[in-house]
Amino acid sequence: MPTSKTILGWIDHNLLLVLSGFLLAFIPLYPKLPLFDLIPGYLVRVRVEDIFIALTILFWLIQLARKKVTWKIPIAKLLGLYLLAGFASLLSAVFITKTIPFEVLHLGKSVLHLLRYLEYFALFFIIFSSIKTKHHLRILLLTGFITLLAVAAYGVGQRYFYWPVYSTMNREFSKGLRLYLTPHARVQSTFGGHYDLGGYLVITLPFVLAALYSFTKKKEKIALFVLFYFGIWLITVSASRASFGSLLLALLIVVLLFAIQKKTWLKRTTWFFRQTSLLTLGTSVVLVFFGQDMYERLLQILDGYPLAHTAYEQVDTKRKEFLHFLPQFQVEKPENALSTEEAAVMVASDTRPTPQRPSDVYVNVPDHKLVATVSAEGIESMILVEVERTYSQNALERGLSLAIRLDTLWPQAIAGFQKNPLLGTGYATLTKESVQQFTEAESTDNNYLRTLGETGLAGFLFFYGSIITALWLSLRTLRRVDQQLAPIEKIILVGFIAGSIGLLLNATYIDVFVASKIAYIFWANTGMAMAVYLWYHNEK
Repeated sequence: MPTSKTILGWIDHNLLLVLSGFLLAFIPLYPKLPLFDLIPGYLVRVRVEDIFIALTILFWLIQLARKKVTWKIPIAKLLGLYLLAGFASLLSAVFITKTIPFEVLHLGKSVLHLLRYLEYFALFFIIFSSIKTKHHLRILLLTGFITLLAVAAYGVGQRYFYWPVYSTMNREFSKGLRLYLTPHARVQSTFGGHYDLGGYLVITLPFVLAALYSFTKKKEKIALFVLFYFGIWLITVSASRASFGSLLLALLIVVLLFAIQKKTWLKRTTWFFRQTSLLTLGTSVVLVFFGQDMYERLLQILDGYPLAHTAYEQVDTKRKEFLHFLPQFQVEKPENALSTEEAAVMVASDTRPTPQRPSDVYVNVPDHKLVATVSAEGIESMILVEVERTYSQNALERGLSLAIRLDTLWPQAIAGFQKNPLLGTGYATLTKESVQQFTEAESTDNNYLRTLGETGLAGFLFFYGSIITALWLSLRTLRRVDQQLAPIEKIILVGFIAGSIGLLLNATYIDVFVASKIAYIFWANTGMAMAVYLWYHNEK
């Protein structure tokens, strides 16, 4: 019978691993339901995962004080320098550029964003410290795969069985409003939006493909094959073009990294083209059967190219004719429930397009405007009235999604960088029209521009420098000790390299490194990769 000393010893040695596995599963699976507001009226709220992460950080700090873990690991100094740059940016924004008012509400919002980065980085240290053996790597990788399966299964429930949707796409939705998807709405599974889900798949599916190439047992390969194409289905029905393109790049890198390990150029070339052909075929089959929304999104890219547009439409027509003969599956809608489209009409923060609207706007939702009015008693007041929304030429030509970036979000970030190239204008300042304005959410839809605008060159170099350094160390390990690597180690390194490069591409269109669920998993993956790196460089 184990004694209390034995139990305490086991907890001391393994609790961090247990907590790490729990966080890797809980963070993607638990919907973004808020617990309470830290800042009234702000979209970023405290959620359950914040509590669990805080408790895990506390345990890690205790272990650090006991010298059971260390913070002296690769890229740790760069992450620390980024946090210092972020703090310097806050001071600069308050006292030099004066883009953040010295008030609790405004200053608190910017400090909150800095603390969120600290929370993201904490996953890097926690996961790294929890890994002591290859078996620990296997446990965490298996946890990630089972979690992906559960995320995909929930996506099926949303798509076909009206399982609940909890979105953070606007202020009202983010309060925890329970919705369901309409037939052509984008699946987001347990995530706050389809972009978040897409980013998660970009950094997760490369690990599955790497495992598929590494494992040799037939049952394992069949299970991984099913899981991989389950993930391909999920990103297809999420209809996120940017994430889909980024994932294709990441998967191509996985194939390339395994191909170059072959002994001759002939074998490398043959293996590469065979695997890319199989991937293309498998992905095409998924697109044919489930890619209606993705087809429409991709078609918008070709609006300015008539010949390509016509050819693409002809292919899509043949696809629809083929699907017409297949049996249709339909489930009754839940009673007293609200769809995402109906909710969008009810929410004032969304917009209703005019009859002439961009190609990627489908739902007519009213815009609202404050106008002055005078009562019969001569009292002036402001009332909210519905007005038709007008669109820029960019929106009509390129679609609303890209136009918002070109017309507003990206110029705002560039202006923030120009105002203070070294330190930027501070966190949560880029979307404000005036210094005193309180914005309920922040978005630039280009993580590079957002980093430059908020923290300047200092923050940009330290943040992306840490990612590039982790990539370089992982690639160097893969090249120099390839023959010594166990399959699990190779999976971790290849998956991290490919997923990170895919996410860096995705960051040109989405703020992926500040999307909480993506950021947590990314830095967790980084921790696993750096653990493998240090095993072969005698520094751990």
